[in-house]
Amino acid sequence: DDFIRTTEERHKKAVTQIFKTIEAKGDIYLGEYEGWYDVRNEAYITETQYEEYMQMPESKRPHIEKVKEESYFFRLSKYTEPLLQFYAENPDFIRPENRKNEVVKFVESGLKDLSISRTSFSWGIPVYNNNRHVIYVWFDALTNYMTAVGYPDNRDMFDKYWPADIHFVGKDILRFHAVFWPAFLMSAGLAVPRTVFAHGWWTIEGEKMSKSLGNVIDPYKIAEEFGVDVFRYFLLREIPFGQDGDFSRESIKGRVNGELANGLGNLASRTLGMIEKYCSAEIPSPSEINPQDDDIRKHAIKALENYSSHMDEIAFSKALVEIWDFIGYANKYIDEMAPWALYKKGVTDRLNTVLWTIAESLRLISIVLYPFLPGSSELLWSKLGMKSRLSSHVLSETGKWGLITKGNTVNKGENLFNRIE
Repeated sequence: DDFIRTTEERHKKAVTQIFKTIEAKGDIYLGEYEGWYDVRNEAYITETQYEEYMQMPESKRPHIEKVKEESYFFRLSKYTEPLLQFYAENPDFIRPENRKNEVVKFVESGLKDLSISRTSFSWGIPVYNNNRHVIYVWFDALTNYMTAVGYPDNRDMFDKYWPADIHFVGKDILRFHAVFWPAFLMSAGLAVPRTVFAHGWWTIEGEKMSKSLGNVIDPYKIAEEFGVDVFRYFLLREIPFGQDGDFSRESIKGRVNGELANGLGNLASRTLGMIEKYCSAEIPSPSEINPQDDDIRKHAIKALENYSSHMDEIAFSKALVEIWDFIGYANKYIDEMAPWALYKKGVTDRLNTVLWTIAESLRLISIVLYPFLPGSSELLWSKLGMKSRLSSHVLSETGKWGLITKGNTVNKGENLFNRIE
């Protein structure tokens, strides 16, 4: 983790270093720029983009200015073919797939050299040998990823963490990250990130959130109203990650009631309650395993495999579907095994096996849910009597069937989630 300001000295040093490196390669030259400038996105645009903008309703049209000034240029045109070759050899570099198609099409149309400095304002990092020029914001800003991991001085740290496995970026700035950024890195002789993933927008009634439109949702207020865990869960569950989603409070309530309270909350409450009532609050030892018990074990193992695959694919909503399918299966197992009936009949060995099986299912559920519901998962983990913190474990070590600690004292306590009326 690193919170970085691009006004810091370490960042100025990094930007100057990469500028010098690219300049020494012969890929930076001084010229004159004349063209259209998108003020809001701080980006120069093509004539084609300008014509597209002019066709938009005036209320939604970006503020465009005609600019003419001396500028340093990066030889982006030189990297048209190297970029296309790189995309072909690294099919997972741009994700999701539909975003990759947009970028490839843009590069195939031919790249023009990119202006990377301005003289019309003074804020920013000056060019090291010509302080009339300030380095263009995107050349500057993109470099901060490397600044944060030690570039250029801390080579040990930089070699450990670079290149990044994944850049998560908004879809509206994908071109900067998937075209300009890899070209800068190629020129500087530095490794290109393995994946750039463009996430979508949350809209309100189909409109992009905008200060000018006055339809911005305050995430702090939503988190205060529903809880951080619930809000986090909703954002990752509601839509396939990478697509746009439409936000509404009714949708959150539906997820809470249908999945969190009725699904996971119900499974935890009834399991812990029965262990408290039938086993003096201690997780029992299983005895003979019958085919139905083994079946839930197989379901758990398969769910873990699918979950891991979905997470590797950055398909968060699919990973959550996998978890909730297993939660549904575990609730069905309780209904079919009817522990309350086993207790009344005094079939203790069978009762203990059933309750142990459900407790183990909850242990695994808490582990895989931790990235999505960290607070609630940690609470469920502690309700199962686990002594260590869940956050100290990794899936490869704890994501195996049969590791629940027998004899742990459980604590049902308050509900994990309550229905919203």
